[in-house]
Amino acid sequence: MAIDELDARLLELLAQEPRIGVLEASRRLGVARGTAQARLEKLRTGGVIRGFGPDVDPAALGFPVTAFATLEIKQGQGEEVRRHLSGVPEVLELHTITGEGDMLCRLVARSNADLQRVIDRVVGFDGILRSATAIVMENPVPLRVMPLVRHAAGTAGTAGMEGKPAGPADSGRGPGGGGLNRPAPPARRRA
Repeated sequence: MAIDELDARLLELLAQEPRIGVLEASRRLGVARGTAQARLEKLRTGGVIRGFGPDVDPAALGFPVTAFATLEIKQGQGEEVRRHLSGVPEVLELHTITGEGDMLCRLVARSNADLQRVIDRVVGFDGILRSATAIVMENPVPLRVMPLVRHAAGTAGTAGMEGKPAGPADSGRGPGGGGLNRPAPPARRRA
């Protein structure tokens, strides 16, 4: 889906202030409330905005260890492995991949010792032939999409909203909280 500068500004504002309402967003963007609501709905229905849920930190929940496991799967066992991994709460993401291995999953654990328990649960399934695990030491560039949003809108290299440099809100993992996910009131028609 193509986005323009107004879409990018709206997304950046949502990333910085996830609980902002449509009226306040329209005021800050300098557009009519209906325009802000229509753009928000376009971004939601187009799949650009996937949700308004909170951005939860696994470490704050007691899972400070992150690892990536590359899995080699038995031929024809992909669907069964997906179902198995979906049942492991410490598996945060699963991707099918090319190259070494067939799947890549992001895991979390309470400690390095607990990571062994998680790995044993992950690979303790008949459809998984081999695994290789790498423990994350540090995350200097956390998941972010706002630079991509600015690039897609043709505004790459610009500073954050109102000249402020982009900061932690640049994670772009989806706004948490959700003032803007309220439905718009019915439009009034003029006779």
